[in-house]
Amino acid sequence: MIRAIRACKTAAEERAVVRKECAAIRAAISENDKDYRHRNLAKLMFIHMLGYPTHFGQMECLKLIASPGFPEKRIGYLGLMLLLDERQEVLMLVTNSIKQDLSQTNQYIVGLALCALGNICSAEMARDLAPEVERLLQFRDPNIRKKAALCSIRIIKKVPDLAENFINPAASLLKEKHHGVLITGVQLCTDLCKVSSEALEYFRKKCTDGLVKVLKDVANSSYAPEYDVSGITDPFLHIRLLKLLRVLGQGDADASDSMNDILAQVATKTESNKNAGNAILYECVSTIMIIEDSGGLRVLAVNILGRFLSSRDNNIRYVALNMLMKAISLDRQAVQRHLTTILECVKDSDTSIRKRALELVYLLVNESNVKSLTKELIDYLEISDPEFKGDLTAKICSIVEKFSPEKIWYIDQMLKVLPKAGNYVKDEVWHALIVVITNASDLHGYTVRSLYRELQTAGEQETLVRVSVWCIGEYGEMLVGNVGMLNQEDPITVTESDAVDVVETVIRRHSSDLTTRAMCLISLLKLSNRFPSCSQRINDIVIHYKGSLVLELQQRAIEFNSIIEKHQNIRSALVERMPVLDEATYRGRREGSVAAAVSTSQGAPLNFPNGVAKPTSIPLVDLLDFSSDDVPAPSSSGGDFLQDLLGVDLSPASSQPGGNQAQKSGTDVLLDLLSIGTPPAQSSLSMVDMLSSVQDDKSPVDKLYKLGSASLPPAQASPAVGNSPTMDLLNGFGPISSAPENNGSTYPSLIAFESSSLRVTFNFSKQPGNPQTTLVEAQFENKSPNAYSNFIFQAAVPKFLQLHLDPASSNTLPASGNGSITQKLQLTNSQHGKKSLVMRIRIGFLKIWCFERQQYNSGLPLCRFSPLQGWLNVHFDVRFMKVMVE
Repeated sequence: MIRAIRACKTAAEERAVVRKECAAIRAAISENDKDYRHRNLAKLMFIHMLGYPTHFGQMECLKLIASPGFPEKRIGYLGLMLLLDERQEVLMLVTNSIKQDLSQTNQYIVGLALCALGNICSAEMARDLAPEVERLLQFRDPNIRKKAALCSIRIIKKVPDLAENFINPAASLLKEKHHGVLITGVQLCTDLCKVSSEALEYFRKKCTDGLVKVLKDVANSSYAPEYDVSGITDPFLHIRLLKLLRVLGQGDADASDSMNDILAQVATKTESNKNAGNAILYECVSTIMIIEDSGGLRVLAVNILGRFLSSRDNNIRYVALNMLMKAISLDRQAVQRHLTTILECVKDSDTSIRKRALELVYLLVNESNVKSLTKELIDYLEISDPEFKGDLTAKICSIVEKFSPEKIWYIDQMLKVLPKAGNYVKDEVWHALIVVITNASDLHGYTVRSLYRELQTAGEQETLVRVSVWCIGEYGEMLVGNVGMLNQEDPITVTESDAVDVVETVIRRHSSDLTTRAMCLISLLKLSNRFPSCSQRINDIVIHYKGSLVLELQQRAIEFNSIIEKHQNIRSALVERMPVLDEATYRGRREGSVAAAVSTSQGAPLNFPNGVAKPTSIPLVDLLDFSSDDVPAPSSSGGDFLQDLLGVDLSPASSQPGGNQAQKSGTDVLLDLLSIGTPPAQSSLSMVDMLSSVQDDKSPVDKLYKLGSASLPPAQASPAVGNSPTMDLLNGFGPISSAPENNGSTYPSLIAFESSSLRVTFNFSKQPGNPQTTLVEAQFENKSPNAYSNFIFQAAVPKFLQLHLDPASSNTLPASGNGSITQKLQLTNSQHGKKSLVMRIRIGFLKIWCFERQQYNSGLPLCRFSPLQGWLNVHFDVRFMKVMVE
């Protein structure tokens, strides 16, 4: 078959050969050919690796596994691992075979079963076979113990609850002399620590010293040909031990202290000439950076990373840069010592190393080294690769803006960056430069002259051109008159015509874009007022663009020409210098951190035009959150009720501009938020009436109860409730019954909800001597002619409450009040006397409608019963209610 497939020249020929072989294999399977079963399965595995479906041969794997011979089992287990995975249901059939093989005396069969289990073990198989694997961790043969440890790793990953069963067997593996078993035992302990805090504490107390001793023995062991790699004894075991010590030492000072000496020994004595030694050193440095350690060992680790930066291997340098970025937060001063080497990495030929080194340099910049680092980076900017210039320019500009000691230095550095970076400079960078220039009034002359010089030598860079044109238009007379000369500055001779020539050259250049040309027109308009002798020439340049095909330039040219020719009396006022731009505000807007115009801590809140306070950046979920500690008691007015509910300002008409309109609009806001419906047009209608007008048994909404706490004794509760404003809130939903019920202590019943189809009543009681616990009996009564089936009552409470919900007495609610459903709740308030009882409930049921439907013009019989089933959420209104039950 293999020769035939290799001889195929096209995919069609290959598919034909595969189909032929699959047909032959199916025929052999149907004939139950036992002699060639293993050969057929081997062919199936090859076909599977070619990408063709082989599901019809899965049962052959199970038959071979059940065979007594080792050769058949070997092929069967190999096919099991290749053809099946843990998601296959047929895998359940092989669990018993694997369990039997794990109990075999033949170690090779046991090894096959462990390999298969370690590769395709599911959670169900892990629970069934975990005891067998745990037993094999003490098997006489080291290869079986090694495979059992690897299988145990998969078991605890699939079922973390079984981790505690493997703690003691895993600890015993750490005493093994065989390196293969020891490596797997160390890895098993590492994974146990990740999934079980109990295992982590156990290994910290019992095994840390033993692991340190093992690492010391391996590090100091003599030459062993069996484990030697590049002159180092078993670097794989070194790395596994260091990773486990890292897990044990993180967050534990005692464990970290016990491993300090061996980490220092490994860091100083390990050779770094070979890759194996570098791998050990890297893991040692990672461990030092994570455990609880003094600064001395971390300095040693940073020095090792510094040596890595001098390596010729790009991979070693890259991982060193990554680790140094993490080390900055631990010991910035130690990393600063290697700044020169890091700067050399910025100039590396490898792109990934350049970018990582640049990020590291950016993190190392401070006020003391910003000048030297900026000079190095700007010098390299000129010769850097085009694909790297964008990142490098962004970092330089950010460094200069963030750490500039003075404005003149900031301007000088940006004047060096603009000619070298050019179009790689982002718009916000040169915008920020203009803002800084406007704030440096004593540097206006120096800046415009410096830009004029740069424009003469490097005038092709778009960002440089824009800043130069803007400054010439603003400070052109300072350029011509050498105003504001500094001591280190040489005077230049520039006439008014020269200044206009520069702008004219830029605007006529074909490479100038729309933004640059528009800025040139503005600059020329300003120069027409600064240089009256050149006014006519400037007007001629502007007139040239009155016929431009670009609408923006055409409009500007027409307007500016009109100003120059017809409105000279107001031109000077129109082209005054730009006012000083607020540098702090601009930076805040760039960072997206500008506060609102009116802060709630500084003044009145922002209001809508209708007088409703704007709930700025408060999502609706937060509006209905239970976490508020202080929820005021509702009053009888709808505005106060809304203010308590949402925290918005809905004060009465007399206290708000706009009168009744403000209150009505506020109500609109609430109803829009809750999607309850449209309120009635009458402004005199109370909020409760509005809510009750849209209440029915078909509208879907959650209901929020707030059962308040009070210090009044039970005997005084009923009159207080009866006369409280809460009674007004419940208007339209059923009053609170004033008749006390004899259910432990005397508390009023609450008709929580009542409509034309459903009534919900809460009966309250308390256990003597336990004021924190409130017992609630919910009674549901169906008033409609239709029976409710699958009735469900759900409730949720905040964290300070504990809710115990007993099963309902029934799940079917009879029609027309012929019966009721009761369900008991127990609420425990941990904040008794401080916080009120709060509950969010949801009711669901299936409503069955019975009707007759006449089938006209047909001989079909009458359809006398048609169930219309659907999950119907009863839509209650969101409100607060207080009941004196505490």
